[in-house]
Amino acid sequence: MIKKSIRFYALIMLLITMSVIFSACGSSNSDEELIIYTTLRSDFYEPIIEMWIEYSGIVPDIMQAGTGELLARVNAEAGNPMADVMWGGLLASVKPSIHLFEDYQVIHEPYVQEHLRNVEGPLTRFSNLGSVLMVNTELIGDIQIRGYADLLNPALRGRIAMTDPSASSSAFEHLVNKLYAMGNGNPHDGWDFVEALIDNVDGVMLGSSGAVTRGVAEGEYYVGLTFEEGPMPFLMAGAPVKVVYMEEGVIFNPSGMFLINGAQNADNGRRFMDFIISYEIQSYMQGNLQRRGVRNDITAYDLLQPIDQIYVIFDDADYVQENRDAWLDRFQDIWERLN
Repeated sequence: MIKKSIRFYALIMLLITMSVIFSACGSSNSDEELIIYTTLRSDFYEPIIEMWIEYSGIVPDIMQAGTGELLARVNAEAGNPMADVMWGGLLASVKPSIHLFEDYQVIHEPYVQEHLRNVEGPLTRFSNLGSVLMVNTELIGDIQIRGYADLLNPALRGRIAMTDPSASSSAFEHLVNKLYAMGNGNPHDGWDFVEALIDNVDGVMLGSSGAVTRGVAEGEYYVGLTFEEGPMPFLMAGAPVKVVYMEEGVIFNPSGMFLINGAQNADNGRRFMDFIISYEIQSYMQGNLQRRGVRNDITAYDLLQPIDQIYVIFDDADYVQENRDAWLDRFQDIWERLN
């Protein structure tokens, strides 16, 4: 049960309009059920779930775990699914398991940015995550951090926080971003930089992406490699940190929401997915929870930098998937050789 003590910024105004905005989704029924598997942090999903409860009367059961664990669970439960919706997970990680999910396009799909629309059937995007650098502003002093190249400064040796790309989606996406950005679009040309960075990291390999952001915020490290959403709770709490969008280019990767094949509460799952892509929730998510949405009509920014002020570059998702294992092996070989 989600506790009622959650504090958030715009709930009252949203709830006043919600019954009108979402009337197309159907009437409420507090006796109905919804079971959600999610990869999202509780401090992100709880305010949104509170709004869903107020709107629908449905109190969902929620299980939180990593993308790989949830995909394994959905696969093991195929034919007798225990959940209705999987909420979260990078598309690059979920796409190989697309057969586990049912075709559904949300009613708001025409308002989704064209390059993020669900053209596959089962792959609804709900947020767009970019790789960034998180900098401790009290420790960094006169050291310039504008992008990846600055991480090779000897003054940062042993002061850079990162984690294993084979265990962390944010770390793997940073590896991809480094290869494309420092290879000028050719990932094979980015490995010299990766090797030089591993050398300057000097054996620092943290256990999780959360350890990276905490380590920077608490002053253990000068700079960390993370997703855009990672520093946001610390920024909102007034910690001495800032976000740097790499001047060599930032790759954004969508995170998705998926209706599980054979879901027992499929209608409620569809309603929930429509709810998440609505203007009100996407605007709240981006403006108050500092997670970038997918709609083309959202202009709410606070701590997030407007996308048109970021040098955005692109990878080839299929090519990345084909080379994932080889790239992870090569990274591990370099790491073991230098450490």
